[in-house]
Amino acid sequence: MKNKITDLNDHLFAELERLGDEELKEDALSNEINRAKAISDVAGKVIENAKLALDATKLQVEYGGVNRKAIELPPMLETVKDAKKS
Repeated sequence: MKNKITDLNDHLFAELERLGDEELKEDALSNEINRAKAISDVAGKVIENAKLALDATKLQVEYGGVNRKAIELPPMLETVKDAKKS
């Protein structure tokens, strides 16, 4: 996987730093605020997807035990490791 949650964290902190730039005025500040809102919206979706994948993995472990394939997940919920096994 190319991007990780830690990368998202880095982007969020970088945006926070840009928003804290006291030299941003009027239009530049407004543009940065709009950019921050867009980044926040996308970040929220990434976090929701990560939580869904984590919940799916927990479900496999809880009900599948050591044999994770004892419970099949829909393809859209497969982890990268699961997809490679198929």
